Amino acid sequence: MSQPPLLPASAETRKFTRALSKPGTAAELRQSVSEVVRGSVLLAKPKLIEPLDYENVIVQKKTQILNDCLREMLLFPYDDFQTATLRRQGRYMCSTVPTDAQEEAQSLFVTECIKTYNSDWHLVNYKFEDYSGEFRQLPNKVAKLDKLPVHVYEVDEEVDKDEDAASLGSQKGGITKHGWLYKGNMNSAISVTMRSFKRRFFHLLQLGDGSYNLNFYKDEKISKEPKGSIFLDSCMGVIQNNKVRRFAFELKMQDKSSYLLAADSEAEMEEWITILNKILQLNFEAAMQEKRNGDSHEDDEQSKLEGSGSGLDSYLPELAKSTREAEIKLKSESRVKLFYLDPDAQKLDFTSAEPEVKPFEEKFGKRILVKCNDLSFNLQCCVAENEEGPTTNVEPFFVTLSLFDIKYNRKISADFHVDLNHFSVRQMLAPTCPAVMNGGRQSSPTLQDILHEASMQYPKQGIFSVTCPHPDIFLVARIEKVLQGSITHGAEPYMKSSDSSKVAQKVLKNAKQACQRLGQYRMPFAWAARTLFKDASGNLDKNARFSALYRQDSNKLSNDDMLKLLADFRKPEKMAKLPVILGNLDITIDNVSSDFPNYVNSSYIPMKQFETCSKTPVTFEVEEFVPCIPKHTQPYTIYNNHLYVYPKYLKYDSQKSFAKARNIAICVEFKDSDEEDSQPLKCIYGRPGGPVFTRSAFAAVLHHHQNPEFYDEIKIELPTQLHEKHHLLFTFFHVSCDNSSKGSTKKRDVVETQVGYSWLPLLKDGRVVTSEQQVPVSANLPSGYLGYQELGMGRHYGPEIKWVDGSKPLLKVSTHLVSTVYTQDQHLHNFFQYCQKTESGAQALGSELVKYLKSLHAMEGHVMIAFLPTILNQLFRVLTRATQEEVAVNVTRVIIHVVAQCHEEGLESHLRSYVKYAYKAEPYIASEYKTVHEELTKAMTTILKPSADFLTSNKLLKYSWFFFDVLIKSMAQHLIENSKVKLLRNQRFPASYHHAVETVVNMLMPHITQKFRDNPEASKNANHSLAVFIKRCFTFMDRGFVFKQINNYISCFAPGDPKTLFEYKFEFLRVVCNHEHYIPLNLPMPFGKGRIQRYQDLQLDYSLTDEFCRNHFLVGLLLREVGTALQEFREVRLIAISVLKNLLIKHSFDDRYASRSHQARIATLYLPLFGLLIENVQRINVRDVSPFPVNPGSTMKEDSLPATNPLVTPQKPGLVLDNSLHKDLFGAISGIASPYTTSTPNINSVRNADSRGSLISTDSGNSLPERNSEKSNSLDKHQQSGTLGNSVVRCDKLDQSEIKSLLMCFLYILKSMSDDALFTYWNKASTSELMDFFTISEVCLHQFQYMGKRYIARNQEGLGPIVHDRKSQTLPVSRNRTGMMHARMQQLGSLDNSLTFNHM
Repeated sequence: MSQPPLLPASAETRKFTRALSKPGTAAELRQSVSEVVRGSVLLAKPKLIEPLDYENVIVQKKTQILNDCLREMLLFPYDDFQTATLRRQGRYMCSTVPTDAQEEAQSLFVTECIKTYNSDWHLVNYKFEDYSGEFRQLPNKVAKLDKLPVHVYEVDEEVDKDEDAASLGSQKGGITKHGWLYKGNMNSAISVTMRSFKRRFFHLLQLGDGSYNLNFYKDEKISKEPKGSIFLDSCMGVIQNNKVRRFAFELKMQDKSSYLLAADSEAEMEEWITILNKILQLNFEAAMQEKRNGDSHEDDEQSKLEGSGSGLDSYLPELAKSTREAEIKLKSESRVKLFYLDPDAQKLDFTSAEPEVKPFEEKFGKRILVKCNDLSFNLQCCVAENEEGPTTNVEPFFVTLSLFDIKYNRKISADFHVDLNHFSVRQMLAPTCPAVMNGGRQSSPTLQDILHEASMQYPKQGIFSVTCPHPDIFLVARIEKVLQGSITHGAEPYMKSSDSSKVAQKVLKNAKQACQRLGQYRMPFAWAARTLFKDASGNLDKNARFSALYRQDSNKLSNDDMLKLLADFRKPEKMAKLPVILGNLDITIDNVSSDFPNYVNSSYIPMKQFETCSKTPVTFEVEEFVPCIPKHTQPYTIYNNHLYVYPKYLKYDSQKSFAKARNIAICVEFKDSDEEDSQPLKCIYGRPGGPVFTRSAFAAVLHHHQNPEFYDEIKIELPTQLHEKHHLLFTFFHVSCDNSSKGSTKKRDVVETQVGYSWLPLLKDGRVVTSEQQVPVSANLPSGYLGYQELGMGRHYGPEIKWVDGSKPLLKVSTHLVSTVYTQDQHLHNFFQYCQKTESGAQALGSELVKYLKSLHAMEGHVMIAFLPTILNQLFRVLTRATQEEVAVNVTRVIIHVVAQCHEEGLESHLRSYVKYAYKAEPYIASEYKTVHEELTKAMTTILKPSADFLTSNKLLKYSWFFFDVLIKSMAQHLIENSKVKLLRNQRFPASYHHAVETVVNMLMPHITQKFRDNPEASKNANHSLAVFIKRCFTFMDRGFVFKQINNYISCFAPGDPKTLFEYKFEFLRVVCNHEHYIPLNLPMPFGKGRIQRYQDLQLDYSLTDEFCRNHFLVGLLLREVGTALQEFREVRLIAISVLKNLLIKHSFDDRYASRSHQARIATLYLPLFGLLIENVQRINVRDVSPFPVNPGSTMKEDSLPATNPLVTPQKPGLVLDNSLHKDLFGAISGIASPYTTSTPNINSVRNADSRGSLISTDSGNSLPERNSEKSNSLDKHQQSGTLGNSVVRCDKLDQSEIKSLLMCFLYILKSMSDDALFTYWNKASTSELMDFFTISEVCLHQFQYMGKRYIARNQEGLGPIVHDRKSQTLPVSRNRTGMMHARMQQLGSLDNSLTFNHM
């Protein structure tokens, strides 16, 4: 066998290299190893600690609590919450609901809608709600960073020298001087001679802390490094010294040395001496001031405050008191709170802020003011008989404006009618008597006083609203004139540009006759259009003008034809073919300001800014026809009840009933009876010049058309309560246009002949008819015509009716309902109708009611949004009256459907407004029905059962905030309205409700802990909503019961959970611990046995004993959970630490607990944090401040396993070595370098680190064997387990941000706690614990060492560390000075404060 060829040495792969994986997989490997290690170690669930019975404890310890000088920290305030009513604010002068509407209304739906629009807002106010959020949301949190005292550090002195010193000095407003001097060499070894003087350029400079330096340079380039500096702080005096040289002076220093300087002239020497002496005087004054301040405020801390008897207290109590007050005042004014320096406290973070909730309000789209100025045709003359007066149009014209949207092919506004005729031209028409304003609504007398008929007669300004603006929306003007004949014939004179005076006279003569005879009939004449918007943002195209006036075509009059014409509007070749009438329409558009005065809405209700003067012109709002899609719908807030009627087409070419039926006029009336002598209702909106409301309206007449088309819009104010007899009556007339004098006078006088009737009942199945209808025409109108019914086989029921053309549907008519009290949705209508029949379900058959409830799922989205408050109110009413569970569950399902729809359309703000302002629990009558909170809780429980429909339960989870908010508000209103607030907490709610709450919490938990992967949004939302609910339950319920619910919640989590579950758990704790009375919930008071103890005798807990966790439940739970989280991977630790730190920041900034004694009391709740930090001391003990901030995203993540397994079994430690960590270890600690051995521990780390911490005990009770002897006297001798129970302690180092956050918490507690508490701690702690305590204190010094501006700047630029010059480190320490603050601010210059804090 041949030998295999030998590979060249270079190609041979080392065994070590082969064992390595592919590059880039190291991080994955470390992660998986970490998980395996964590999985392989049995992490036991910490045992739950039963909370104290809070209500009993505060009763038992009542005397102790009342005698406590800080009792406000132990008791909830008495008036913690109350209900309030807020007046509903509208934009109107009076209510939009007609005065008699409430009495008239019979239908439940109409009644409920009116209630909704009339009701005020119902609020629940929490007195201290401002304190129930994150620290950033606290009231009165003044950021005092702008008041930070200014310090200059030697490490920054060098940097300052590099700056342009001259400009810097002058900036400060301090003394500055520069010039050439001779400097003598003052070395004691050689005597000073003339020759030893060197010429140097001296520059006097004031530093940031107010002190002065005299720098000297070789030349005038002072931007360079100075050759040296004389610190005038150390100078004792300046004297003239002419022994060696003329014009010389000497600076005597503190250390007995001196500097000899000489000037070129006597004047210059005297100037230098004067200036230097002046500076010395300033220095002396500043020093004296400091001494005085120091003497008057000895920094004697807590001993006096806590009242531990001192000699001064006992001999001079008054003096002691005043001194104490002065001290507190000084400290509160001069001390900056520790956490103000924390970078996290400076970050703006609005993620946890609740959205601002406003009440429902009327909202509009883009509003456009349309001003109608003038309509003038080329054909003009004077119309007065005596031909004296202005030249005007020769006949009256009438303009109708409306908006058309060619993108969506629809008319999007009601019509706005304008009469622009000159006064003399109006006189041509027969006068109509103005009627009083009483329409379909009964106007209140005050309204009639405000709205003068005269000011309403001739509107010139209208306000249009467009919800979805875009460039394809047109403002269309249709122009009509008095009926005379055909459109072509009538328009002919206006289309010629020749000499027109004769023509004008002829037209005028005909027009006068027509106006006298046919003044009430109109004919179509012309139209024009213009664009409104430049873009989809709603910017008005103010430069656009109206098009030419195009003649109307009698075959293209309808709105559909108009949309087709507009579609060609931008095609000049198409528009050029249209016949043009010579004239000009002057209408301008503008934006509407928010304080626009003097306008009325589409129901003629005046705004608040309305002048009652009859001469002021009134502006009219024009109704917008908002598209029926949910996202553009707003919940209705005002009463509005309009019906728009559109006669469209009459097919009369086949009729044989009438001899003449060509020039057909349609008269529209609204009637409430079909009796013979019944009058039509005066509820049709009138046209300009006529009464405000009329009994009838005519459509424009087409000359010689047997099948006329119509485009008219008749607007009707509907009565509040409609019934089966309400109907529209259409009467058809043949209008005789023939004005010839032939024939007898009698024949000539017959202007109109009735040629038929049609009627349209308004209600069908109880709902208003709104689709396009085809109705037959009758030749007669017998009494009781509405009762006519075809029975088939030629038989009928009701009166005898003569049908035109064999009762074919000859008239096409459509209606459009704009109402906030009537719905066209069949399902909603049926539901309310059934509720009315059965008194809101109280007497309902369960199965019937369930059928109607289920059909509500098919309700149209826009209807649901529009009537949102009314629908939800009714559903909650049915819920409380339901006698069967099936009904309650189905009601809740409908509510879930409504809530989900709102969210899916992005309209959750409406739901928030509803809960906060509109929702109101009905008065509670125990015998009749139940409370919303109890029934809703039970129904939620059923829906959350595992066997229930998962789609519904997922929606309930996702939008659970709504349901919990309703529960909260219902509970609050129930307690106050039934005077249950005065009862003891455990008697406020029945046991059944306690049980329901407990069940819903237990039902919710599996969804949260099991659905977080498949449905993260739902479980996250449910977790947060539950936390908010539990937090608020502390305000209303038995607090011990609420603690138990928190325990139930926590019991569903375990160590080693996925990261998401840790996030949920800490989010829950964060929310609950943010309760405004978190401190009283934790009862920071002594819990000793026997007599009531003084606070000073308190047996303080420095470790998390079961007793501590029981008595101070929330803080004990939080600290235990943080302790457990510290054994998890980095992301979890960060979450836990941030919750703890943010809570401490909140305590620190809370102005209710601002005094030292308050803060000291709070600190007692957090003393076990010492024990927790000591357990993790070696993970915190990182002395090196890494030159590069640890980047969590870097490949060497903190999470990566160091050389040794972070979960270590203890070995016998070596001797305690020197405290300073070995430099070799710094790389490993900061994560920059890490050894890669896997089996053996890293010997270097063990040898060089402080060996007490390299390997931490996993023994549950005791620490390392050496410590056992010390432990007999230790703090937790009565305690079976440490903070973490029997879990394994990790030994990997924490990263810098974690360490800094924990140390900030440590420093806050250390700073806040009383001296007594600290001494007690030191007395009780074992030697090793004391050592660890001081190790942590020392780490604080290392971690928060200030490294200088240059260091920070370089780090931010990503450059390497910088080696400081020895000289810069050894400059004398700057003293605190008077001008310090101002000067330091100047000195920091471009360097932002925040840089300093972020790199503390």
